[in-house]
Amino acid sequence: MPELSRFFGIIIRMYAEFDAPHHAPHFHAYHQNEVAVYSIEPVDMLSGTLPKRQRRLVEAWAELHQVELLAAWERLQASQPPLPIEPLK
Repeated sequence: MPELSRFFGIIIRMYAEFDAPHHAPHFHAYHQNEVAVYSIEPVDMLSGTLPKRQRRLVEAWAELHQVELLAAWERLQASQPPLPIEPLK
C-alpha cells in the first residue's frame, strides 16, 4: 500500500481497489498500533480508532490536502503511483 505522507508519528496510506472499486475514495491513517479509515469527501472517520490528538491532526491535514487525496485516489485506480503529499509541519 503506497505511503502518501508521514507526520507526527502518523502514516497516511491508500489502497488501490482494482477488483472491487465499490468503496468511496478513502485513505488509511496509522499511529502506533491503531488505524482509522477516512473518507476524503467529506473528511470523516469511517472506521477504526485514533487518539483524539492524532485524529484532529489527520482531519486537519486531510482538509488541507483534499484535492491531492482525490488525485491520489484517481491515480491509484488507474494503476498509476500516487504522488507524495506534503506533511503537516
